[in-house]
Amino acid sequence: MVRKLRALFSFRSIRYKLMIASVACILVPAAISLLIYNSLTQEAVKKQAMSNAEDSLLLVNGSVTFLLNSMLNIANSIQLNADLSAYFKLINAGNEDKTDPYREFSDKRRVIEQLDAMAIVGEKINVTVLLANDAYFTNYSTEEYHPLAIKNEVWFEKLKEYKGYETLWIGTTPTSFQLDKLENPYQISIARTLRVGESGSIYGYIVVTIMENKINKIFDQLSEGKEVLLVDENDRILSSARSEQIGQPFIHARPLEGKTGSYIAPINESKYLITEQALSVNNWRLVSMQPYQAAIVDISSIFSRVFTVQIISFVVFLLLLLVLLRAFTKPLIRLSKTTSAVQRGNLNIRTGVRGQDEVGRLGFLFDQMLDRVQEMIAEVSDTQARKRKAELKMLQAQIHPHFLFNVLNSIRMKVMRRGDRESANMIGSLSKLLRMTISRDKDEIHLHEELELITYYVELMNLRQKEEVKLSLDIAPDAFHVPVPRFFLQPIVENALIHGLSQKAGIIRIEAEITEGRLTLKVEDNGVGMDEAKQEALKRKLQGAESPSEIAVEENGQSGFSGFGLLNVVERMKMISGDDFQLEVRSARGEGTVVCLTIRCQEEQTDV
Repeated sequence: MVRKLRALFSFRSIRYKLMIASVACILVPAAISLLIYNSLTQEAVKKQAMSNAEDSLLLVNGSVTFLLNSMLNIANSIQLNADLSAYFKLINAGNEDKTDPYREFSDKRRVIEQLDAMAIVGEKINVTVLLANDAYFTNYSTEEYHPLAIKNEVWFEKLKEYKGYETLWIGTTPTSFQLDKLENPYQISIARTLRVGESGSIYGYIVVTIMENKINKIFDQLSEGKEVLLVDENDRILSSARSEQIGQPFIHARPLEGKTGSYIAPINESKYLITEQALSVNNWRLVSMQPYQAAIVDISSIFSRVFTVQIISFVVFLLLLLVLLRAFTKPLIRLSKTTSAVQRGNLNIRTGVRGQDEVGRLGFLFDQMLDRVQEMIAEVSDTQARKRKAELKMLQAQIHPHFLFNVLNSIRMKVMRRGDRESANMIGSLSKLLRMTISRDKDEIHLHEELELITYYVELMNLRQKEEVKLSLDIAPDAFHVPVPRFFLQPIVENALIHGLSQKAGIIRIEAEITEGRLTLKVEDNGVGMDEAKQEALKRKLQGAESPSEIAVEENGQSGFSGFGLLNVVERMKMISGDDFQLEVRSARGEGTVVCLTIRCQEEQTDV
């Protein structure tokens, strides 16, 4: 057999070698062709990737330019509005009419409403008009930011040098507005002067501010897969999706030749495609960064057609190779599959491999071995079944002479005639109990018959002891006709009476229900219960019972009505149900005991 297995592995090794050699013959020419093709088209791919990056950045450029133009438009609208300019000059000169407070309030309110109307462009824009006499007008609450604080900004003195429509692009600074600081750590602002004439004296200032994250949101929406930055003329980062970069220098910047430029730069040991575009509104520019491999991944689809031809030829050759190898190695594959099935436990399968070669003889011998194994298993199973049946019959052996039933009935009638009704009832209950146990030849009865037997047993025990025990039944209707082993609940009830209630008054409750094809029975008493030590001892005893000699007597030496103890029940149920039977005992000192049994059931059809 060892020699056959060696031959099997030898054939498998040859098959793999043939496959590897054939695949190599296809892959090597294909790889050489692709390398040549890649070297010839690399520059074209690079140019196309740069063009795609510039087109993508152009979309971002348009949105950012629109947002910045909106800020300029607000400043222009304020400067070109003759009514606003006249009103601001009047306020700055202190010539406003203060005799009518309502008119004064209405004029200021009208100015604020005009500022609000100008700032409506889809994003929140804060507008500040600060006059030279410290009067101010804003479209936001001064509790967020007081306009007079503008005079303390580092760029304020520089602003005074600007004339006419010249704009000071302040760039990115920490957010000054209290309500926006948590979600928007940075802001971008522009500023202008309001002068009498183009170069006359300054009577006011205009400051327009947006939150920086309004710009990096545009980056996220229009530049998926790329990192986009807004950089000023000094290569300082003004806006980025990563806030820690803001204010840092962009170290990879290169001089632009025109308004757009692209180049490849090494960053963190990787190649990145960097594209820069100048904004039309100021000296700022946009920079997009993308891993070069990611930039050319879509462009690399131009290789697909050439590569497809190589793949088709490779697949065709491989299929032909597999067909030939299958014809040579089919018996080995079948033998291998059969071996795997046998390993998983399927002993009914056969290889069917026959032939004059070594593989054919190996298949024949393997099938013969499986036949012999099945025969031996059948013999062992039959022996074990007969042994277990004999043990079960021994455990269920009971006294059957019918004359005992007749004699008990005669004694009961004689006692009844003498007026001893209590003794007569005791004998009557015993007679009914004996009748149910000796008048049945079947090993199984319905659950309602077993419960009827328990009822007679409890009545009999109540006549024996001084205090009465109550029996409470809570049985699901669909559980009454479930077949169960005869006399399997009586030892548990007997333990509840003798050990749990100590032959004193109490309640024994029996519950039954069917869940997912399994019958669950609970026998509960409100007796003295058991401590953890006794529970562990009982658990070890239940797990250790393996033969009838171990289960003949209960722990304290007392036996049940028919000699069956709790260990007897466990062994009987394991013989009948196997691993489908489960028994659990839960108890606590002073809180009673619960015995829970679970068995698989097949509910019988009944006309009741």
